[in-house]
Amino acid sequence: MVNRVTKKTVTETVGEDGSKKTVVKEHAPKTVVKKPKVKKMTAREREELLIDNFVGLQHAMTNMSIKFGALSDNISKLLQVFEEAAKNSMSGGRNDDKDMLNKIDSLLNQNKTIAKGLVLMEGKLRGRAEPEVAGSRLPVAGGQMRPRPLPSI
Repeated sequence: MVNRVTKKTVTETVGEDGSKKTVVKEHAPKTVVKKPKVKKMTAREREELLIDNFVGLQHAMTNMSIKFGALSDNISKLLQVFEEAAKNSMSGGRNDDKDMLNKIDSLLNQNKTIAKGLVLMEGKLRGRAEPEVAGSRLPVAGGQMRPRPLPSI
């Protein structure tokens, strides 16, 4: 069993009525934390560490310069692509634009045809056999126009 060292402080006081009071306080001794000794570097060790750090820095700078060179080449190629695209759009891009517009127009016409077919099919499926006015989505009943009911969700 380990004995614990404590420091005792005894205080005696005398009150106004003449009574004596004794107070005993126990204190653990203050522990002193010793700092480990820092080993100082020798001049030789310091020089070797500096040389290693310098070599590592040179290696990192070499890699960075190689990467910057590759980045510069890629940017040059990208600029060439943009220049060629600008030249093509300025000189001969008009025929392609007309062809593209014709294709878009034909797609719009096909979309209108499909939409009309879907509207007719929807009307038949829901039991509405009412004729529709050309170009209008409002069914006619007895010569009067009435709105279509909202679709249910």
